[in-house]
Amino acid sequence: MILTYHGGACIRASAGDTTIVFGPVSKQSKDFKPTNFGADVAFVSLNHEDMNGAEEAARGDRKPVAILGPGEYEIKDMTAVGFPSTSSYGGKKRINAVYAVRFDGLSMLYLGALESAELPPEVLEMDSPHILIIPIAGAGVLSPADAQKLSVKLEAKIVIPILYNDKNLKQFLKEAGEDHTKPVDKLTLKPRDVVGKENEVVVISA
Repeated sequence: MILTYHGGACIRASAGDTTIVFGPVSKQSKDFKPTNFGADVAFVSLNHEDMNGAEEAARGDRKPVAILGPGEYEIKDMTAVGFPSTSSYGGKKRINAVYAVRFDGLSMLYLGALESAELPPEVLEMDSPHILIIPIAGAGVLSPADAQKLSVKLEAKIVIPILYNDKNLKQFLKEAGEDHTKPVDKLTLKPRDVVGKENEVVVISA
């Protein structure tokens, strides 16, 4: 699996000829560039222009299946479950879907624009995720300190921050004790690569 970050809450994961995207940016976004690659599946956690651009995740004849909220899904070679939570991203209270996805032999937990560390009990009862994608910006989503506490609680192998700027990223890395972490352009992972990892923060450049 190859993971790339496209700003805001947008993460792309590709394996073989399958591409999925979480939080695709729409062309109405004022702060981030719209998604400009073809995806097979688009997971939208929040109905906000910064992360509801499923239509922009199409290219040519390749149009993604849009997953728009809580429920159970089985598409192509992956399974996914969406759980309801809340967010105040953009200054308005909204439903935020948290997605647990099994893809390319790895489990991913995408928290979208989650604002509270109080996750649905079903999420907390799941096995620890191989990859945790977590917002750290504060201002309607988790603060760096709360994001770090939640990532420890979830016992993730790899932690990937989203919705960050230089200031809150620096704070998050300090909270995690990983001040010297250097951003990477992309992250390539196989199931064997996460063995023995524990809350290892990987910052992917946008």
